[in-house]
This record gives sequence, structure tokens and C-alpha cells, in this order.
Amino acid sequence: MSGHSHWSTIKRKKGAADAKKGAVFTRLAREIALAARQGGGDPSMNVSLELAIDRAKASNMPKDSIERAIKRGTGEDKDAAELEEITYEGYLGRGTSAIIECVTENRNRTVADLRHILSKGGGDLASNGSVMWQFDRKAIYTIKSDGNNFDKAFEAALEAGADDVTEEDGYIEIVGASDTFKAIHDSLADAKLPIEDAGLRMIPNQEVELNFDETVSILKLINNLEDNDDVQNVYSNLKFGEEHIEALEN
Repeated sequence: MSGHSHWSTIKRKKGAADAKKGAVFTRLAREIALAARQGGGDPSMNVSLELAIDRAKASNMPKDSIERAIKRGTGEDKDAAELEEITYEGYLGRGTSAIIECVTENRNRTVADLRHILSKGGGDLASNGSVMWQFDRKAIYTIKSDGNNFDKAFEAALEAGADDVTEEDGYIEIVGASDTFKAIHDSLADAKLPIEDAGLRMIPNQEVELNFDETVSILKLINNLEDNDDVQNVYSNLKFGEEHIEALEN
């Protein structure tokens, strides 16, 4: 599946740096609140909430902050501002495009911020539908391959109806149609394979390859979008490798 491994690679690379920013708890809290709003506040009955809580705990998010986020999502916290989930489409330049998933308390502020960031980086917001057709929503699960049997993971994924299983850089990645999300989770749990990361991601049908400097420039724009507090995820059709990420960090 084109694109998914690149997204996972940069997510792991950026994880340590993002953890140093206060915004990481804000994003995690919003993710928990949205999961609770969509599927209820009981993690045993809500896979998305269970995984969001696991990610929050892995980032050392305080227990009371997690509980507040759940109450915000279920509506028990009457004082919290209502969150709105919005997906924007954008052009990044040089034929590249992006899906920008946001969670915000102020739609007008968010769209103004995105326009400014994109314009400054040589991009622009796109009209609804002009970019979305270039992507497919997929269920993606990542587990550490250390101590885990690839054949065991492959069998569990196959039973759940997954499309693809790969192993690279110490990780096993499972990709399936969006409607297999819960089935894959349950199958991995039954096989006692610990989940490192999971979610529904937008995967490009075809990637755009640019020269080295152009690639780093577009990655910088993506990074600037991700630094905005209202932005949860950015998915692009840019093809890049670890050498581009390292150049961006330096």
C-alpha cells in the first residue's frame, strides 16, 4: 500500500520531538474526547477510545486529564467548549496535496490559520472534493516485531480481512479497509499481540516524487501545519524517505 509506511515512519521520528511540546496533551485530550463522543465513554465497548487512552498513558498524560477528556466527549463536562471535527483539503505546491484533519472550538480561527500557513509555504486551501478523491481511508495497525512472530501477526490479520502485512525497521504493519478496523483489533488481541499504534488513516493512491530540496521544503510546510494546535493529522501524497526527515530536523 503506497504511502502508509512513510506516514508511520515520520510519525515515529517526530514522536520524541512532539512529546516535548505542551500541545501533545491537547491533541491527545481532543482525540479522547472525540472517541468518547462518537462511541461512548466506556473503553471496553469503544475500540477507538481504548486506543486513544493507551496513547495518552504512553505519553504520561495524567489520569485526571484523561478522565476530563472523556467527560468532555460524553457531555458530562458542561463547562467545556464544544469541539468540532473538520477536514480540510489543501494544495502544498509542486503537484502535492494534503488532507488536514482538525479539531477546533473556533472554525473561523482554524481556517484563517490554515490559509496563512499554506500561503506562506507556497500552498493554498482546496475546495471540497478536489483532493479527497486522491486518497483512501484505511485501517492501519502497527506492532513491534521484537518478540512477535510475523507469521502469527499475518495469520491474525488475514483472519480479520486485512489487505496487507509488512515488516520493516522492527515494526509489523497491518493495513485493511476501514470497515475491518475493529475486526483487526479483536484478532490481534485474541493472538495476544500488543498494539503499538492504530487508527484510520488517509492513504494516497499515488505518491508524487520531487527532488531533494523540494521534498524537504514540502515536508517543512507539512510540519508547520502539524504544529498548529487545531490540527490533529496531516496526510499528503508526497513521497519521502528518512534522509528527508533527517534534513528537515537539521
